[in-house]
Parts: sequence; C-alpha cells; structure tokens
Amino acid sequence: MAYVIYLDQCTRCGLCQKECPMQAILLEEGIYRIDPDICTECGYCSDICPAEAIRGM
Repeated sequence: MAYVIYLDQCTRCGLCQKECPMQAILLEEGIYRIDPDICTECGYCSDICPAEAIRGM
C-alpha cells in the first residue's frame, strides 16, 4: 500500500521526515513528499503524524 501526504492537512511539522527510517520523505520547496522508489511502506510516518495527513492508498 503506497503512502501519500495530504497537503491540505499537513502542518509541515517535519515529524514524518525525522521518523522515516529509509529517509523517503523529502522536503522540496516547502512541501513534504514521499518518494515511492525509496519508501518501504512501513507506516511509521502515518503513525507519527499528529495531523493524520499521511495515509495509505
């Protein structure tokens, strides 16, 4: 299941990026995104997100 960051809910706190063991969450021009080529779909980012802005598709 691929994970997606819903930008309208993201508060840009950066917890997801810090938690990701694969460093698959990138910050580009002030926007966080998940690189699907690096992501192992562990779900840590979704679990840590206080805004519940990261969900599996």
